[in-house]
Amino acid sequence: MMSGDGDTQGSVTPFTAEAAEDVLREACRQAGLDPADAELLRLGSNAVYRLAHTPVIVRIARNPDALLEMDRAVGVAHWLAEHDFPAARVLPGVRQPLVIGGRVVTYWESAQDREEYATVTELGDLLRRLHWLEEPQSLGLPYYDPMAKVTASLGELNGVTDDDRTFLEERAEKLGKEYDRLDFVLPFGMIHGDASIGNILRHRNGQAILSDLDGFTLAPREWDLIQTAIFYDRYGWHDRSQYEGFVHHYGFDVMNWPGYKVLGDIRELMMTLWMGHQGAASEKAAEEFTHRVAEIRSGDRRHDWQPF
Repeated sequence: MMSGDGDTQGSVTPFTAEAAEDVLREACRQAGLDPADAELLRLGSNAVYRLAHTPVIVRIARNPDALLEMDRAVGVAHWLAEHDFPAARVLPGVRQPLVIGGRVVTYWESAQDREEYATVTELGDLLRRLHWLEEPQSLGLPYYDPMAKVTASLGELNGVTDDDRTFLEERAEKLGKEYDRLDFVLPFGMIHGDASIGNILRHRNGQAILSDLDGFTLAPREWDLIQTAIFYDRYGWHDRSQYEGFVHHYGFDVMNWPGYKVLGDIRELMMTLWMGHQGAASEKAAEEFTHRVAEIRSGDRRHDWQPF
């Protein structure tokens, strides 16, 4: 784990596009890269930039405490490369992760000339292959504790009414008790942790690759299947043929498992809380958060939820 010369972790500024650009310029200076005309691809849990003059992606983590997580992501990337697994590759020859301006920065090879996602069928193939791998202890992967993540996310949530906060806290408590009673049927082991269509990219060579490797943990494998299932079943973001292709290529339908609803409800709560954290910087995200909480509360169908 590295700290850059620009480490000012004691006074972290709000995570805006302007603040991220300041970090980007210093990150490029330290790595000998040119930040001119860099394209901001995403501003969420990370600010993700594609450099214009060299095939490099710079990721800047929103969470100032993400150093250990990003260090683990770099280690996972090296290990996957050793196994020739199709995934994002770290930029060689650059020390990382760095802490710059109180933010954690990593550098990655750019896999694309334009943003293009692969298919959920290919996601099923990659997850099946990933779940067959036996990770070494040297990766130091932690055990996945979803309810701890929910509790932390609730504690950091701002700009929410007292009524909604109470509802979300009570729902989290109820789901935590239900989660403790689940009987998982797939083997326990390494998971991606955020396996969805948004994290499977089309490499410029045509290959499908996994990206966003900082969520790798040890957990029941059902966690890597739940997002694709609820994206189809609850939100209509995938159609039936896409989901059936995913199930066929992975070899297991999590929707047929008795714990599906509980796991889906927990992942849905995580997604909603994540949206709440984006609300400070995005009016659209704030409106979507309010809408999602209202529909969870009422039990309405979720087919008008908007993906971000």
